[in-house]
Amino acid sequence: MVTFLVIVIGAASLFIVLSAFAGLKTFSLSFANAFDPDLKIVPVNGKVISFDSETNKKLEDIDGIASYSRELEERVFLMHDQKNHVAYIKGVDENYNLVTKTDSTLYVGEWLNVYPDQVVTGIGIANILGLAVNDRLNSLVIMAPKPGTGPIRTSQKKPYNTSYASVSGVYAVNEDLDKKYVFAHLSTVQGLLERGPSDISGINIKLKEGADTAVVSEEIATAFDNQVDVKTRAELNATLYKMLNTENLAIYLIFTLVLIIALFNLVGAIIMMVLDKKSNLKTLYSLGITIKGLRQIYFYQGLIVSAVGGIIGILIGFVLTWTQKTFGWFMITPSLPYPMDLTVMNFVVVLFTILILGYLAAKIASLRINRKLID
Repeated sequence: MVTFLVIVIGAASLFIVLSAFAGLKTFSLSFANAFDPDLKIVPVNGKVISFDSETNKKLEDIDGIASYSRELEERVFLMHDQKNHVAYIKGVDENYNLVTKTDSTLYVGEWLNVYPDQVVTGIGIANILGLAVNDRLNSLVIMAPKPGTGPIRTSQKKPYNTSYASVSGVYAVNEDLDKKYVFAHLSTVQGLLERGPSDISGINIKLKEGADTAVVSEEIATAFDNQVDVKTRAELNATLYKMLNTENLAIYLIFTLVLIIALFNLVGAIIMMVLDKKSNLKTLYSLGITIKGLRQIYFYQGLIVSAVGGIIGILIGFVLTWTQKTFGWFMITPSLPYPMDLTVMNFVVVLFTILILGYLAAKIASLRINRKLID
C-alpha cells in the first residue's frame, strides 16, 4: 500500500508539473502570437522584395490564404524631448489587423487611422521617451539612414531622413516587444526609407482554417519563383520555442528521476514479499509451477500496482489541474491566475513513463526468484 501511494503521488506530481509548464508555454507564446502571423514571406537575399499586381493576383489564387498584409521594416533612431531610443519601425497596410491580433494589445489610444503621420508605439518606448497619446505639440522624431552603399561622405549634410509623428496609441505585450517596435502606415515608411510603392520587406499571411501549411508554403514559394523564404510562426520564434522545449524536457527528466527513485519502493516491496512468501513458493514449485511461472506472479503484481497507481495519480492530477484552470485557486498577480493547460500529450507521457518504469522495476524484482532461493 505504501508503494502504491508513492506511485500515485509521483504520477499526480508529474502530471501537474507538466500541465503547469504547458500553461506557462501557452501563456508565453500568446504574446508572440499577437505579433506573428501564421506564415511570413521574407526575401532570401537583400532587405526588400517587389510586390506588384501580378504577384498580388498569384497570392489571391492560392486557396489556403484567408488574407495577407504587406509590411516594410527597418531600424530607426527615435528622439523626443531630449531623449532617444533605437527601435524598429514597421510600416503596415490596412489589412494588418486582419492577419495579426496587434490591435487587441492596445494599452491606450487607438490603432493607426487615416492620418499618415500617426504611429503606435510600445509602452516601453513611450516610457523611455516620455511620449503622450495625441500630443501634436511635441512630435516624435524618427530618423532613418538614407539608402546607399559605401562610406558616408562629409559633403552630405544629412545622411539620414527625418520624419515627425504623433502617437495615436500605445500597445503592451511584454518587456522586449514593448521596446522594439513602432507601427506606422506603409506609405509613410516607404517615403522615409526612400522606397518605391512596390518595395516591401515582408508579407504576413493568415491561413484558412484547416489549410495545409506545407502545401501553402510551397505554392507561395512557386509564386515568387523561389526568391523568398516562407517562415511559420515557430520558425519566426525559433529561439523562444527551443528554449521552452528545452525547459520542458529538463522538467520532465528531473521528475522522471524522482519517479525512478520512488519506484525503488516497488522493487523493495516485491523482494520483501518474495522473501516473506518463500515457503509458499516452495510449495508451488513442488506442485509443478516453473521458476518462470513464479516470477510472472510477482512481475504481474508489480505491473498492476504501477498501472493502477499511475492511472489514479493521473486522475488526481487531472482534477487538481482542471480546478486550477477553471477557478484559479493560485494567483501569480491579484488578477492573473497561474496558467494551466490540459493536453492529451501529458496524459500519454505520464502514463507511458509510469508503465515503462513500473515494467522495469517489476522485472528486476521478479528476477530475485531463482532455483537457489527455492532450494
